[in-house]
Amino acid sequence: MSEESFEQLLEESLKTIRNGEVVEGTVISVKEDEIILNIGFKSDGVITRSEYTSTPNVDLTTVVKVGDTMEAKVVKVNDGDGQVLLSYKKLAAEKGSQKLEEAYENKEVLKAVVTNVTNGGLTVVVDETKVFIPASLVSDSFERDLDKYKGQEIEFVITEFNPRKRRIIGDRRQLLVESKKKLQEEVLGKIAVGDVVTGTIKNVTDFGAFVDLGGIDGLLHISEMSWGHIEHPKKAFKIGQEVKALVKDIDGTKIALSLKFDETNPWNGAAEKYAKGKVVKGKVARMTDFGAFVELETGIDALLHVSQISKERIEKPEDMLKLGQEVEACVVDFNEAEKKISLSIKALLPDADENTEAEEVTETTEATEA
Repeated sequence: MSEESFEQLLEESLKTIRNGEVVEGTVISVKEDEIILNIGFKSDGVITRSEYTSTPNVDLTTVVKVGDTMEAKVVKVNDGDGQVLLSYKKLAAEKGSQKLEEAYENKEVLKAVVTNVTNGGLTVVVDETKVFIPASLVSDSFERDLDKYKGQEIEFVITEFNPRKRRIIGDRRQLLVESKKKLQEEVLGKIAVGDVVTGTIKNVTDFGAFVDLGGIDGLLHISEMSWGHIEHPKKAFKIGQEVKALVKDIDGTKIALSLKFDETNPWNGAAEKYAKGKVVKGKVARMTDFGAFVELETGIDALLHVSQISKERIEKPEDMLKLGQEVEACVVDFNEAEKKISLSIKALLPDADENTEAEEVTETTEATEA
């Protein structure tokens, strides 16, 4: 057999390939930026780094080894150097697109790493196919900074699939909403009004604090933070602080909390402690045009009317008193039902006639001794 006829027979024994065809081969050589495959053709196949993955600067020796079997798509039968140019990336993208279409139809939950972040949203890659998640669908609450998601693996579902327009949209928000709803149902099924629960301060506002109860938030209103006066919630609580609170009310998914436990109610025993006629001490907590409020203890303030501050007529409490000043007064009225106590300093002051009589006695005694 002639050399020419042998070469012809060898060539005929080798398969023919076309552009766009999927071929299978065995890795016979791997470099950092190139993979060589024996594809059973007269020329070897080559996959460059850019045709293997969209991820930049990947060292191909770390992902493929000699002897591995791979499938790839023919890009050019002759790349100019006598080799067949192949693309692993294009084939993976086609498979990825098919996988995403099936996930879209079946509403399957997918996982992928965030590869790119913009103001408009996140980009993830599933088998070399890009999926865009708009900023509005990233979270169930407003996210000012999306950069924290870069490199993070997230779960999402496909809500729009249109590869012709290169529009494949993912949604993470609905998964978070569904998860939160399940957690809410679990928590609501475990607690009841009157229970004591433990939670973490999630947010503090002017009117109160929101407490994370492990899947659902409870509102701790400023009026329920203490039996005493709270100037501002932010001065009393910090984000991340753990608290034990009483479940005061449940309305649907709204939970009202309170730190005013019955056993710590300062009005317990107050009827005896602050009975009418008792002389008590307290500090001036705040003042109004009609009088001053005296804090007898945390949670119990008593009114000292302007007319009960002095025997003399005064226009306003500030004429005689200062904030924080300790005063002694007599309880002149106690109304437990309305939680009201009235005080009088004047009731402890001696009458003017008694003062005059005492002065006359003193003068007579001094004159007699003289």
